[in-house]
Amino acid sequence: MAPSLEAKVGLAIVAAVAVAFAAYEASSVFAPLALALFIIAIVWPLQRWLQARMPKLVALAITLIVIVAVGLAFASLVVWGFGRVGRAVVSDAARYQALYDNLVAWLDSHGISVAGLWAEHFNVRWAVSKAQYITGRINSTLAFWLITLTYVILGLLEVDDIGRKVQALGNRDAARVIADGSAATAVKFRKYLLVRTQMSVLTGLFVGLFALVTGLQFAAEWGVIAFALNYIPFIGPFIATLFPTLLAMTQFDTWQGVVGIFICLNIIQFAIGSYVEPRLSGSVLSISPFVVLFAIFFWTFLWGLFGTFIGVPIALAILTFCEQHPASRWLAVLLGGPLQAENQRAKP
Repeated sequence: MAPSLEAKVGLAIVAAVAVAFAAYEASSVFAPLALALFIIAIVWPLQRWLQARMPKLVALAITLIVIVAVGLAFASLVVWGFGRVGRAVVSDAARYQALYDNLVAWLDSHGISVAGLWAEHFNVRWAVSKAQYITGRINSTLAFWLITLTYVILGLLEVDDIGRKVQALGNRDAARVIADGSAATAVKFRKYLLVRTQMSVLTGLFVGLFALVTGLQFAAEWGVIAFALNYIPFIGPFIATLFPTLLAMTQFDTWQGVVGIFICLNIIQFAIGSYVEPRLSGSVLSISPFVVLFAIFFWTFLWGLFGTFIGVPIALAILTFCEQHPASRWLAVLLGGPLQAENQRAKP
């Protein structure tokens, strides 16, 4: 006897909860694997083009060099931008101290004692624990990237073999879903990264020009920081507007100027993220804004900051595979954007 619809829905919910729990508990395994699959999908056209013209291992070595070079260049830009701003903040500590003292005095005049709260929560033990936490995070990040790189090496070596195994499956419907879903997901990943890069460059350019026109210090650095943080949806752009606003508090004498900086930077982020980006991505990346926001917060909860970055690609992959089978296509239509729903109506 075939299971009822209610039973199928119940099993699907239980399976989804089990997968989420496994992803949370085994994040050290699944998180680098997810990033490795994303990288493989991005660089596979390069690897395929190279190995058609030279030995496979030589092509793999060149691809890995390109991956590492791009990663180091991106990291160097981020370190340069934050390093320059950080040194300026440290050298201007007296002005921040004066702002803090004025804030404390204002709060005390309204019956809010900050000194007791600071002494209770922010002491030497707190500082030591935070230093230990940062050290541990640095070590775990290095291990994370080493594991990811290992996955990438093994994955690039096995892409062709896995493709042949999928084509040899006895269940032709399953083979079609896996093959077509993998190919479509890889295309969407590359489109997603291309659009995200274009928007990051545009955001960094406008933020840098705005800082230059308004006289805000470190215009180039703010442009680089906005470029880097724009790869993290929602959270990154907000942080990229918050940091320049904090610096503006010591540079501008009026609160109207500080508020104006914050508002204008958010207008830049909103215009690019909500108007320009959807028109560039089109129906290829059409996905419900609700799903985007849920994916970001859900995977951030599971995997931290890395989950913020990889959450949207994971949602894209899930919806793309759902598109490939009639039984699950309704989910892709329901959770996709308007353009995707219109395209899906034409499919059988």
